[in-house]
Amino acid sequence: MAKGLQGFSWTMLLLFCAMQELGSWAMHTAVQGPGLGEPGDPALLAGGRVKRGWVWNQFFVVEEYTGTEPLYVGKIHSDSDEGDGSIKYTISGEGAGTIFLIDEITGDIHATERLDREQKTFYTLRAQARDRQTDQLLEPESEFIIKVQDINDSEPRFLEGPYIGSVAELSPIGTSVMQVMASDADDPTYGSSARVVYSVLEGEQHFTVDSKTGVIRTAVADLDRETQDRYEVVIRATDMAGQLGGLSGSTTVTIVVTDVNDNPPRFPQKMYQFSIVETAPVGTAIGRVKAEDSDVGENTDMTYQVKDEEGVEMFKVTTDSNTQEAVITVQKPLDYESKKVHTVVVEALNKFVDPRFVDLGTFRDQTIVRVSVLDVDEPPEFRPPSNLMEVQEDAHVGSVVGVVTALDPDTANHPVRYAIDRSTDAERIFDIDAKTGAIVTGKVLDRETAGWHNITVLAMEADNHSQVSRASLRIRILDVNDNPPELATPYEASVCEDAKPGQLIQTISVVDRDEPQSGHRFYFTLAPEATNNHHFSLLDIQDNTAAVHTQRVGFNRQEQDVYLLPILVVDSGPPALSSTGTLTIRVCGCDSNGAIQSCNSTAYVVSATLSPGALIALLVCVLILVVLVLLILTLKRHHKSHLTSEDDEDMRDNVIKYNDEGGGEQDTEAYDMSALRSLYDFSEIKAGDGGGGPGEGGPGRNPASELHALPQWVQSPDLDFSVFRDYICRKVEQADEDLSVPPYDSFQTYAFEGSESPVPSLSSINTWSSGSEQDFSYLGGWGPRFRQLAALYAGRRADEDSEES
Repeated sequence: MAKGLQGFSWTMLLLFCAMQELGSWAMHTAVQGPGLGEPGDPALLAGGRVKRGWVWNQFFVVEEYTGTEPLYVGKIHSDSDEGDGSIKYTISGEGAGTIFLIDEITGDIHATERLDREQKTFYTLRAQARDRQTDQLLEPESEFIIKVQDINDSEPRFLEGPYIGSVAELSPIGTSVMQVMASDADDPTYGSSARVVYSVLEGEQHFTVDSKTGVIRTAVADLDRETQDRYEVVIRATDMAGQLGGLSGSTTVTIVVTDVNDNPPRFPQKMYQFSIVETAPVGTAIGRVKAEDSDVGENTDMTYQVKDEEGVEMFKVTTDSNTQEAVITVQKPLDYESKKVHTVVVEALNKFVDPRFVDLGTFRDQTIVRVSVLDVDEPPEFRPPSNLMEVQEDAHVGSVVGVVTALDPDTANHPVRYAIDRSTDAERIFDIDAKTGAIVTGKVLDRETAGWHNITVLAMEADNHSQVSRASLRIRILDVNDNPPELATPYEASVCEDAKPGQLIQTISVVDRDEPQSGHRFYFTLAPEATNNHHFSLLDIQDNTAAVHTQRVGFNRQEQDVYLLPILVVDSGPPALSSTGTLTIRVCGCDSNGAIQSCNSTAYVVSATLSPGALIALLVCVLILVVLVLLILTLKRHHKSHLTSEDDEDMRDNVIKYNDEGGGEQDTEAYDMSALRSLYDFSEIKAGDGGGGPGEGGPGRNPASELHALPQWVQSPDLDFSVFRDYICRKVEQADEDLSVPPYDSFQTYAFEGSESPVPSLSSINTWSSGSEQDFSYLGGWGPRFRQLAALYAGRRADEDSEES
């Protein structure tokens, strides 16, 4: 191919050279106007300079010249050139002096470098004709173009690769797959160098390509994805319109065959076998089967169903959407003793069927699934499963209520034993025979106490008590007439003193705990002991009620204010039972409108204005008063017992606190000093004070002497503090011995008045010794309220001075 290309290039080169020679010959004609003289005519020079014309044409140069000598491009020539060498030719512009050189004398232009049209298609230059001596322009500068002549040196190229297309399987012949395009860098306007045609190099058995457009199409109609899902097709593009000597390029096109639903599902096996125990609960999965489908994607989606009637009744088939498997589950309880093997026909069919391929055959398949039921040791079964029994409530203890029956469903048919779940019959009202299953009464029944009993009966194998069945049994207690009718309430009626005969006093109704199936029917009559009654009459209304009326004119409550009327009530049985109730009738005083005013000779009915709520409120107030009185008495008793407590009583319970201010001189009875004196014996202190005058201790003693009797916290040599010392030591020992009990001692913090207060402190802390030098004379200036206090301390000061003297 390369040699053919080189020969073609040289042929074209010779052709172009011949054309240029002809052009040069034509260019050698001078441009002259009519009547113009020769170039050296003086008349022309006198009249003005004559413009001379260039003798030349457009130049062409062949690209990719590989010769050793410079390539001749063309010649420029001025009509003023006489061939004496006086004119110098020069060029300027693109490539002048480098790519293109000119002979200054002849004007021949040569190309010194190898040109490439695909890089630059033409060069623009300017030609000058100068006087060799003066270097003056003899002609105006003229522009010319050198075009690079194209040769077929670029092969077609597929620039958009790699190419990947797709086509559905079983597509008809001529189905368009995709389009490929190749580009050629050669000049499309010159020759056929850039004219490309397409052809298939590999894969022509299945695909074709349009030679002009590059569109790839199917060549066969039986493309099968399941046989081959992709093809590698090589497409070639050739320039020169495919003629001899043209260049070519190729690309590989990957064509993927997409799937259509043209394959039905198929079970790999025609029979599957599974086994399951007979005790498997409903919904238990037995196994899975799967039909294979050669298609892919949604074309493999399928559904399964049971086709035979037996299988539909006993088993259920669902489709696992993730694995496309058929899941077979139990739909009804299995029984080994009834049927040991079940045969199920399972059918698989495509969910999405393409109607174009229906003629290929049915898109479904069937298989047989054999399910073997395994025998297990089952608990007994109750037969028949009746759960209701009835018994009369007057049945004797040991009477048979009914019989339950249970059988072992296994082929071994083990004997069955019965029992009652005592958590449902804790009172043991019923018993059961362990062998026969007969249920008998264990206690006396009473429908009025419990009309229904719900018990659970157990049936188990005699030699294996772990196999247990349970049955709920409802026992209904049937009613017998064993309760007499009774008055609905203890009736009390009232009758006015001026009542008239036949006046309705009271309507009587009764209750009966029995519930006869035909309904209640009661009969009313006066008891035999009331046969001599001439005051009232009883009328049976025939609707299980009776009415009491008066029989006489007027009543006198002074003579008799209460009448007791015995009434006999009989039910309809059987057997008929009766009871006697008493109606209490009070004779009352009434006003002219018949409103009752009072019902006895000494008391009168509270007027209607006082409501029951008011009566209740009154009783509550009385109750509160009684509670308050009892509380006050209890507090006084507690206070008295506190004052008479023993001397060794716990000191922490004897703290007396006063939070009120004293009343001064006039308040001498503000508190009871005996509460303080009861704790300590101040006889020695009183003796030391020199008290005991005639008026001391009497009711007429003055306030000053009473105040002097208060304990003064002055240290005396006669005081004995051993009692306190022993008490404290005893408490300390108790606290040390028993660490779990906190000590009774406590730490007290006492606030004191600051030193900046203008009023001195009254504390006696600094007056422990009798020789205290405190002066209490200032107390006399505090006013009348503290006069008695000042007199007290002033007297005490005088006594101390006398003792010292």
